[in-house]
Amino acid sequence: MSNRKIRWGILGVAKINERLIPAFHKAERASLLAIASRNKERAQAAATAGHIPIACGSYEELLSRSDIDAVYIPLPNTLHDEWTRRAADAGKHILCEKPLTPTATQAADLIAYCQARGVLLMDGFMWPHHPRTALLRQIIDRGTIGAVRRVTGTFTFRLPLDPANIRLQAGMAGGSLLDVGCYPVYGIRWAFGSEPLRVLAIARYEYQVDLEMSALLTFGDGRIGAFDCGFTQPMRQWLEITGTEGVLRIPRMWLPEPEAAFCVELNEKEPQWHTCPGHDQIVCMLDNFSRAILEDTAVRPDPSEAVASLRVLDALQASGVRQQPVAL
Repeated sequence: MSNRKIRWGILGVAKINERLIPAFHKAERASLLAIASRNKERAQAAATAGHIPIACGSYEELLSRSDIDAVYIPLPNTLHDEWTRRAADAGKHILCEKPLTPTATQAADLIAYCQARGVLLMDGFMWPHHPRTALLRQIIDRGTIGAVRRVTGTFTFRLPLDPANIRLQAGMAGGSLLDVGCYPVYGIRWAFGSEPLRVLAIARYEYQVDLEMSALLTFGDGRIGAFDCGFTQPMRQWLEITGTEGVLRIPRMWLPEPEAAFCVELNEKEPQWHTCPGHDQIVCMLDNFSRAILEDTAVRPDPSEAVASLRVLDALQASGVRQQPVAL
């Protein structure tokens, strides 16, 4: 491969850019050239602070540039569909902040739209790109912990309950399930390597969105996943995978610390801690997507993973409202 880099732009000046922009500057195959805002002054301030060469006063201006190959879309959930389509129409490849769309039907339609226009699309979950995740997959697939029977996970953090926050606005597809619950749902599916048959969710609602949720996912043959998510508890973000012969415990599964630790505890043996240090999962994601563009290869994970997770999220939303189990 040559030293060519994919030329990137960012649509929006979202808070996640505080983590994203430094990762762009460390990536091997991605070069961040432009950032856009609907306000030219905000775009210029973000460009200056992030050492980005070009500031655009509208998203359309950035998408019209011939020197941009791909865009990152960190906009609110309800804007993902529109601006991903617009980017695809402009011939740009798209890395879209999770969730790809608020519902599975929208996601499936959006993926087909991008495929028809010959552009690559990736759902912006970062943890699948960390090398620790590949190590965990190997441990599971080798049968080190036996057959997986239980998977539990969580993602919570304290959010100031300000109705102006888009996470608390139903019209912007807010709520803790779509914001952070999508992580353990994806992780549970990933660990089992299959899809749940039925879900049951218990949620607390304020501002017409779920502030917190706890749920069970049944996979058949006695296999069960469980998770909780929410805006009302301290930062918690772990995954535990229990097999017939042992347990995998992964602290900070979704946002790993620099050493990226995990523990393997086999039946009646001492826990063994391991680390996978030296990786920034955002850099890994940007480089993986950029390489897929450069090499004209399939995106991994495939965007169909977004549809599969969103089917579960749709069912969980319905279960929480109805207060009864929902079959998939």
